[in-house]
Amino acid sequence: MDVLKKSILLLLLSGYTLFAAGPFVWAAMMSLRTTTEIHYDHFGFPDPIHWEKYPEAWFNSNYAIYFTNSTQVVLAAVIIVTLIGAMAAHCLARYRFKLNRLVYFVLFSTIIFPPQITIISLFQILVQYGLYNSKLGLTLVYVAIQLPLTVYILESFFARIPSDLFDAARMDGYSDWQIFWKVSLPIAVPAVATTVILNFILLWNEFLFAVVLITDEVNRTLPLGIQRFIGDTQEDIGMIATGLMIAIIPVIVVYAFFSEKLIQGMTAGAVK
Repeated sequence: MDVLKKSILLLLLSGYTLFAAGPFVWAAMMSLRTTTEIHYDHFGFPDPIHWEKYPEAWFNSNYAIYFTNSTQVVLAAVIIVTLIGAMAAHCLARYRFKLNRLVYFVLFSTIIFPPQITIISLFQILVQYGLYNSKLGLTLVYVAIQLPLTVYILESFFARIPSDLFDAARMDGYSDWQIFWKVSLPIAVPAVATTVILNFILLWNEFLFAVVLITDEVNRTLPLGIQRFIGDTQEDIGMIATGLMIAIIPVIVVYAFFSEKLIQGMTAGAVK
């Protein structure tokens, strides 16, 4: 009976793996084929393998610029969101002040509404302050839309840290600033890693805010760069697939380095 259960479980997991990995493998194969070859056989194996498509996309289609822009904007936004979000979450979780729950409720309520409803207002604000069509403006927008979720995730984690640790730190002469950096933050590494991965993936693939707030070619991010291969009458499917793979690889690398911390952060029931 146990063998049957394990076989069924293995079959289900294998099926889900194929279902989840199938599109990725398909896109990887298409990235090594030309559009003509793809039209001839949608699911064919690349023969011959066109490795030259990657340097062509990187050097001749401005993908180096798009990749650099995405890296600068997303890394800056994730770092700022992580630092500010961790500090705000620690403050809301560990300190009691008059407007504590009101501030938390306001931050939580912003998660309920889709951030897309703020596009017009953000557009007007960025134009007013000279930040429209700039990487700095897009970075600040990314920080604003991801900060509430980051605070929400980290606040519940910080709240579960035993108070005895903070009392012991104060008895040792630690200031509030030292308590955050030397006590709270090291313990919260799994939760922080979770927010880093989630924010990185969401912002790396973000398209709507970028397409509205960025128009100059030199400031375009990767999702906007991929859009260049989609025309009104025809699409270069082969180069679109190549661009998708260039965009996917950093996400895979980040997940590979932080996956263990991500699992720890999402499964942590209580801090010991």
